[in-house]
Amino acid sequence: MEKLIVRGPAVLKGEIRINGAKNSALPIIPAAILADSPITLENIPGIEDIKMQIKIIESMGARVAWIGGNSIRIDPSGIKPVTPPYELVKKLRASYYLLGVMLARFGRGKVPVPGGCDLGPRPIDQHIKGLSSLGADIRQNHGVVEMRAKLAGNKVYLDVVSVGATINIMLAAVLAPGRTVIENCAKEPEIVDLASFLNAMGGQVRGAGTDVIKIDGVKSLQGTSYSIIPDRIETGTYMLAVAATGGKVLLKNVIPKHMDPVIAKLKEVGAVVEVGEDTISVECSTKPLQSVDVKTFPYPGYPTDLQSMMTVLLTQTRGTGIITENIFEARFRHVGELKRMGADIKVEGRSAVIRGGVPLTACPIKATDLRAGAACAVAGLVAEGVTEVSGVEHIDRGYDCFEARLQSLGAEVFRIPDSQKIYAVPNRGA
Repeated sequence: MEKLIVRGPAVLKGEIRINGAKNSALPIIPAAILADSPITLENIPGIEDIKMQIKIIESMGARVAWIGGNSIRIDPSGIKPVTPPYELVKKLRASYYLLGVMLARFGRGKVPVPGGCDLGPRPIDQHIKGLSSLGADIRQNHGVVEMRAKLAGNKVYLDVVSVGATINIMLAAVLAPGRTVIENCAKEPEIVDLASFLNAMGGQVRGAGTDVIKIDGVKSLQGTSYSIIPDRIETGTYMLAVAATGGKVLLKNVIPKHMDPVIAKLKEVGAVVEVGEDTISVECSTKPLQSVDVKTFPYPGYPTDLQSMMTVLLTQTRGTGIITENIFEARFRHVGELKRMGADIKVEGRSAVIRGGVPLTACPIKATDLRAGAACAVAGLVAEGVTEVSGVEHIDRGYDCFEARLQSLGAEVFRIPDSQKIYAVPNRGA
């Protein structure tokens, strides 16, 4: 167990290159075992969730090798319909993509109910409904999902917009005979990325990025090479961190269109945002920032994964801002940690009321989940003094070399064993 030591206040300045998208790579890696020959995936982030997903498919017989810094080669020839170990699956919610993959490849399978961040109830009923519509017989026994089916294309209407359910149905339908039509599906860029990958293997997927996806099942999928899109959540994390610290940073290897809701809110608070072909520049060094109201929604709305980061930013603005969380009901757990630092925040149901302009003071705080962990670290950057952030394992699940990348922007952030006591952190250059 480790913790981060963060000295504030800091001003982030410089350039940073964004990694590949975690939420694209997590379904694309198991999708690769649908192919009949090896797959090469590029721009893969070296984060713990990705390493866990690789371990899971390796436990089923796939052979995976890292080739270069951010590329992997997956040989699916040895894959078998074995039940992945619970000790692996319980650590990763995205392990549920094996439901669609195993049905498509083997017509049967058993997958333990997945784990991941505790963000409140996140049932897989829409996954089961969609897969059942394709002909699957699915039962849950003692924490294990058991499936058997001879899949065939069909019409599926999702009762609620679900990224995970949309992906699982796509994975199952790509090899199912006939046409599958998914209505009221998710529109996230990661859905489009998965569709592009399936098509690169020989699939026939149309409409990704809209609320209706049509899939004509094919008999087989072939090996290919594919590069993952940049991570829009990592991009947004650094954009908001720059704004909160009053810095100026150029972000490279981004898709600006994916960042439209974040760019709009940053401009509303008073940041200067300039967009290039594959770059975004954020500067907040010349204007006082103003509070805004934010509501999280499925894409193309403001992302729930950047809600905690926006909370930190709003502690540094003039006036009072309100954040309404419409996706996960347990996504305000970071608020208690920010209040320990002096933040004036009141949570009322699904809304948090943040009074800006109240200085934050360093103290020991804890990351309660992945995105909250990044927000806690940034709170340490804007606070006066030395902040200890425990629960760093949460941050490692979604951010590659997080403290080193912050250091490259001028921050004083260090990782030490959780048991180590901090009596003083030397000033830079001392």
